[in-house]
Amino acid sequence: MLIWLKRLTITLLILLLVATASVYGVLSLSLPALDGNGSSAHVSEPVEVARDGLGQAVITATSRADAAYGLGFAHGQDRFFQMDLLRRNAAGELSELFGAAAIELDKKMRFHQFRQRAKQIVQALPAAQQQVLQRYAQGVNEGRQQTGYSSFEYLLLSAAPAPWQPEDSLLSIYSMYLDLQAGTIERDQVLLVLEQQFGQPMLDFVLQPSQYQAALDGSRLALEPVAIPKLEQGLAFQPRPIADKPHYGSNNWAVTGAHTDTGAAMLSDDMHLGLDVPSIWYRAQLNYQQDGEAVQVTGVSLPGAPAIVVGSNQRIAWGFTNAYLDTADWIALSPDDDIHTTTEMIKLDDGSAHRYALKLSDYGPVKEIAGKQYALSWVAHQDYAVNLDLLKLETANTTKEALSIARHAGIPVQNLLVVDDQGSAAWTPMGALPARQRHSDTALPAAQYQATWQQNETIRPQHINPAAGKLWTANSRVVSASAHERFGDGGYALGARAVQIRDGLAAKSRFSEQDFYDLQLDNRALFLTPWQQQLKTLLASQDSARFKEDLNALNEWQGCACPDSVGYTLVKYYRNSLIEHVFAPLEQALTKQQLSLARIKRYLEPALWQILEQQPASWLGDNADWSQLQLRAYQDAKAKLRHRFGSNMAAWRWGDVNALQVQHPFSKQMPILSGFLDMPVAQGFGDTFMPAVQGRSFGASQRLIAQPGYLENAILTIAGGQSGHPLSPFYRAGFEQYVAAKATPLLPGTITHRIEIQPD
Repeated sequence: MLIWLKRLTITLLILLLVATASVYGVLSLSLPALDGNGSSAHVSEPVEVARDGLGQAVITATSRADAAYGLGFAHGQDRFFQMDLLRRNAAGELSELFGAAAIELDKKMRFHQFRQRAKQIVQALPAAQQQVLQRYAQGVNEGRQQTGYSSFEYLLLSAAPAPWQPEDSLLSIYSMYLDLQAGTIERDQVLLVLEQQFGQPMLDFVLQPSQYQAALDGSRLALEPVAIPKLEQGLAFQPRPIADKPHYGSNNWAVTGAHTDTGAAMLSDDMHLGLDVPSIWYRAQLNYQQDGEAVQVTGVSLPGAPAIVVGSNQRIAWGFTNAYLDTADWIALSPDDDIHTTTEMIKLDDGSAHRYALKLSDYGPVKEIAGKQYALSWVAHQDYAVNLDLLKLETANTTKEALSIARHAGIPVQNLLVVDDQGSAAWTPMGALPARQRHSDTALPAAQYQATWQQNETIRPQHINPAAGKLWTANSRVVSASAHERFGDGGYALGARAVQIRDGLAAKSRFSEQDFYDLQLDNRALFLTPWQQQLKTLLASQDSARFKEDLNALNEWQGCACPDSVGYTLVKYYRNSLIEHVFAPLEQALTKQQLSLARIKRYLEPALWQILEQQPASWLGDNADWSQLQLRAYQDAKAKLRHRFGSNMAAWRWGDVNALQVQHPFSKQMPILSGFLDMPVAQGFGDTFMPAVQGRSFGASQRLIAQPGYLENAILTIAGGQSGHPLSPFYRAGFEQYVAAKATPLLPGTITHRIEIQPD
């Protein structure tokens, strides 16, 4: 019996080894070749695609069109499946890969009809931009086909990859619109329903300005007292979870040459996005000729688009944060407004199709909100929303030239910070911005719709070389108080992060790259410090033995989002739970409309403090007093921690509670693949409301620091590797340095691989 058991065990082990070897062999077949020679009918002159030890692509070509081919070739080799998801997400075509499970998501995206818009815009672009898109698409397809085998994602899905088309690159940009501005649209829906249910006084209350203001001109919105609305009897006070929605944004700041040893201005930029495998960004350097001059631009590209998104060309360096100006309005329709229906056919993975009836109006696609019809006017629906003018930054020599380019670039509107080698630093909103003059936090009647929605605003605020020589943005209000009235609020950040950055810059007069890196990693809990004091006071007023361990943790909290701080976790969870208890009636009303306060949660800070100070009886629910409500909120916070991390408070260290888990989309659905596909889990090292933004799967997607003309000292770290292939040596390259806060260089290192592509 033992002999047979031994033989069976050996047989099973052999079969397992054979299966593993087979899987490994199949996966190996889809690895791209990184060295060799080839030819293409789609390049005019020889193109070189080289890579360094991190896998950074170094493209050398004669023209910008050929450079686009080379970048597309590298993207197609390393990231095609990621690119496929990006275009399909924007177009509402995921069901063709994933089946009926993706229909609802596809319907949500088809609402915007981005595939049709992309095709129309491609035809209207200047000939040079069309050529760049065509060459890039040809490079993508030939780079993908070079392996000869589909990547493992397509094998698992039993699907075949579709060729890349020029309009797909515009869909990649539309996908960024969805990431960066969908929150603006949902914010207005939330406010619209709150207005319907609770009236304008409630909007005034929850939207009141906070003390955290850091506009570049120093202007402040008045902190005038706002009356607390009285809640009607009979409202539900049962707390519901209100998620911490990731605030898609970023930090950037700059100093003029007066504050550096070189005399060149210096830029810092870290873009906050969802962190996945592979990373959203792809390191690249383009080398080409334009008008007889050599161009070299280094930075990060978005696989799917033929541009360097942020980086430096040795003369200037630039970076972005999401501007959150108001770029969307809901238009209230009347029975007299014309509404017609079109049918969208959503293809499924089995070859069938799902019919989706989409309502359209003269003002935009139509949606029912709280029983009424509204049309969405959104800048992303306009013809000027997308173009390739961003490429012009690659050949700009001064901040002045960059500011001129910013007015016409077709990207989601961003805070552009740009510096040059002559010591100049400047800011302006860059990207598509509607010229309409009237905006609304809720909805506008159709009679107030303005035809200037069809025009891009070219008159924009800007700051160039301010007297203090320092500029900063962090997704809160940057514009003056008067410009705020003109451009509106599209979902600004609270402002605590911007204040901390502004004050960090004010504390020094001279900066190096390391100084900027230290500020990027600043995780001091300045925003939560008043909440730590408030919680300590609350617990100290109770039986001293009951909360002894809690008070010890709070006293030793370290005042930062530090990995070993239990006290930080208690304060963070307490504040979130308190919001859920206090604002439960509002969340209840929104839930009935499939909405949530999550979209405006960051606005609630002033209102929350005001309620705690004035203690209105109508907001108490079934609590005897405000002390009981706060204690209930704290006990609920601890219950959540016990449920997730166990009853031992020592297990509630912030580094574990907020551990960074960067996952592949497939491992989220099939956890068995996690060890093979995901990045290693890392201790949490940051949070919201501080420069070091970090959640469990959200944070600084890259960290760039550069002085143009002195790029040998420039820094670029990325939250992931270059390749999307799990067997590639570049799959995890650079991630370890990212989580360890070690700087990796912007410029490529020693070239380790080289492909030469000759004209066919």
